[in-house]
Amino acid sequence: MIKKITYLFLLLPFTLIAQQKIEIKGIILDEFNEPVPFVAVGIVEKYIGTASTEDGEFSFFITQNELQDSLSISSLGYDPFKIKVEDFLKLEKKEIILKETVTELNEVTLLIPSNYVVNALKKLKENTISKTHQLEFLFRTAVTEGDQAKLLVENYIKVKDRGPAFYFGEVEVAESRKSADYRIWKPKHNWHQINVVAHINPIRPNDSGHARNIKKFIWKKIGDSSYEGEDVVILEGQNPKKKWEKIKLFIGVDTFKIYRIERGNTLFVYKNYKNEKLVLSYYKHDWHLSKDRIPKEYWNTPVINSHFKGEAFLYNVITDKKNIKVVPYGINVDAHLIDLPYNANFWNNLSLPPDTKFYKSIREGLEAAYGVPLEKQYELVNEK
Repeated sequence: MIKKITYLFLLLPFTLIAQQKIEIKGIILDEFNEPVPFVAVGIVEKYIGTASTEDGEFSFFITQNELQDSLSISSLGYDPFKIKVEDFLKLEKKEIILKETVTELNEVTLLIPSNYVVNALKKLKENTISKTHQLEFLFRTAVTEGDQAKLLVENYIKVKDRGPAFYFGEVEVAESRKSADYRIWKPKHNWHQINVVAHINPIRPNDSGHARNIKKFIWKKIGDSSYEGEDVVILEGQNPKKKWEKIKLFIGVDTFKIYRIERGNTLFVYKNYKNEKLVLSYYKHDWHLSKDRIPKEYWNTPVINSHFKGEAFLYNVITDKKNIKVVPYGINVDAHLIDLPYNANFWNNLSLPPDTKFYKSIREGLEAAYGVPLEKQYELVNEK
């Protein structure tokens, strides 16, 4: 027994070293030294990684176990890039320069645009993770009124999903923190903003479970691109019944994979997971409140210039059914009304995306409002 205990004590330091967190942090640039946003960065085989921010920066944690693995970088329109994690950490400047891929698709060999959309929808189950799995997102919402920062909410959310061929399954808001709420007008929704990720995604079923109508859109080819060696056709669709509604799809010519979706001010970015199955990597939605949605008593206030910005970064994918655990909570509650104890230890150990210029301005604005640091606001405002 003594020998076993001694062995465990001897083993413990090595175990701790192996699990010690190492931050992988850097910026992705093009050949003209411009940042490349929304790039998939990580170790694909282990699903460790993230997406670069709109400023091209990225950050995530690994352990000693991943030092010999390869860091993979994939972005539409650029050659894929790989570097050993250990070699990346040795770089004096943590910069990754992507080389643009020159693509000129032969128009003769291309299908008519609508056929790409039809085939892409047919192959959704085949091209994405369609078996029950668990997705974990960092979801954040920032609100401004009259260009002044008013509210920041961050949730760590678990979703039991079956991919974009199906509607969202059970949702759990597992962790939450929010700033003080400085808004003049404080609307309350009967749903969490994570619903928007599924609701406005044109390749997911709508709320009643029926397929979207994008097959009936009028589609045209507007450009070429590439993704990890595959030619990609860029299509724009016009809703024949709603002239304001246009959608862009970036579809693989050979696989019919949908790598990116742009719908107005909304963006969905997908990346390859194990076995080349796609999974949603990043989501962004910007919207400004229209006058008809604001009560008249607020028309002459900064509320009339309200701006909401939501983002979701994928953190984890669990496909082993034994490890899938989603306890439904928060799906029918406005994000800023979630009542969860503020878990400072969780947030301090989460590899948050680098602050973009936008979120730096939000942080500075919220801290300047009453001269209270954001961390102190988290402590005071959130449920204990």
